[in-house]
Amino acid sequence: MRALAYRLMGSAAAMDDVLQDAYLKTYRSLGTFREDAAFTTWLYAIVYRTCLDALRKRKRSKEVGLHLVADQPTSEMGVESRMADASALQTLLSRLSPDHRAAVLLVDGEGLSYEEAAHILDIAPGTVASRLSRARQTLRATGPTSTDSLNQEQER
Repeated sequence: MRALAYRLMGSAAAMDDVLQDAYLKTYRSLGTFREDAAFTTWLYAIVYRTCLDALRKRKRSKEVGLHLVADQPTSEMGVESRMADASALQTLLSRLSPDHRAAVLLVDGEGLSYEEAAHILDIAPGTVASRLSRARQTLRATGPTSTDSLNQEQER
């Protein structure tokens, strides 16, 4: 849940806010859980929809929050390279629409099947495959060799 929310929202602070909202929604609607899917699948769906709601709300407002401040580095060895890799990955993923990003994160990141991802996203498994194909094509086109140009575009 955390990985999906983090990658969709783009920051740890936004992820925490969304997860708190999603878990509260889950608790309040426990009585509506139909058990036609696994509980985790139902929970992923709630987290996903809560992320989309937050992203829509973010588009409408122009507030600047603390989530824009980079997390403080730790003293572990290799942290700088892991942070650079994570930053590059986040930059590439941010180029995708939330729908495509969610499909990539659920199937490639979380290892869910197309059917599980389809249930979470409330779409057909074929649509998951289509979104993955388009997302992977976009990621290949803007892959690691063009990360520098992506960073330059974002700075403009």
